[in-house]
Amino acid sequence: MTRTMPDPRTPDRTLRESSRRGAEATLHDDSANPPGREAGLAGERVRFARGERLIVDDVDITVPVGQVGALVGPNGAGKSTLLHLVAGLQRADAGEVRFGDRDLSTLRRRHRARVIALAEQEVRDEPGLRVHEVVALGRTPHLGAFQGLGEFDRALVQRCIDDAGLAHLADREYGTLSGGERQRVNLARALAQEPALLLLDEPTNHLDIRAQLTTLSLLGELARGGLTVLAALHDLGLAAAYADHVVVLHAGRVVAAGPAAETLTPDLIHDVWGVHADVLAHPRTGRPLIAYVDDRD
Repeated sequence: MTRTMPDPRTPDRTLRESSRRGAEATLHDDSANPPGREAGLAGERVRFARGERLIVDDVDITVPVGQVGALVGPNGAGKSTLLHLVAGLQRADAGEVRFGDRDLSTLRRRHRARVIALAEQEVRDEPGLRVHEVVALGRTPHLGAFQGLGEFDRALVQRCIDDAGLAHLADREYGTLSGGERQRVNLARALAQEPALLLLDEPTNHLDIRAQLTTLSLLGELARGGLTVLAALHDLGLAAAYADHVVVLHAGRVVAAGPAAETLTPDLIHDVWGVHADVLAHPRTGRPLIAYVDDRD
């Protein structure tokens, strides 16, 4: 899957390397307080209420640098809201979210967009824009006012299109795509931002099985190159198969976190989701394999 992309500044620079180096430069642009990246994502006692309803309740969350974190939980557990709080789309009522040594709430919007990218579950219309133009919007935080795409920007956009499996759709209008195709465009656009922290809300939603596996494999490859990934997932089987670190949310609180094999136990699955399951070792990978049991059997 790894391919080399031409870059006028650094020959043979890969997408993973450019994401890592660009993120490091962004995070270290304050020489008086250079944050370290080894700490990864860390949220402490994050709280958010909507009206009288407490959505996120004193949540602590960590995802180490270079790992794929899966945020799992039943509907209404607070997964999407927590992603929005980390991304800065909503402001927490209390608590702190840091990446490395930097409090993310202190970053200006443009600076934040160079550090964090969010691929949302919703697939919005982009009237009149073609796929390659939508993906190119991810370069906006890196461009000056009225500045067009340079050679490196165009090469990076093409690389993101290729990695998301969209080369055959690059000239199609975004509005004509299926929900699954739009979701892959959203991922490519997020990757084009060259983030240090990639957030995804249900990235496998609307995708067929092959596209799900391809997407999660790509995220794993990018993480091994230094990207930190946090994805909200409904499918526990996919979380168990691909995530390095699993965070389980229930009623707005973290009830378990850690490696998938230690976190997704039969007791926890029953307590949180109300279903019975056996957790086995996959015969090929050794990763947890979740087999649900119908209570009526």
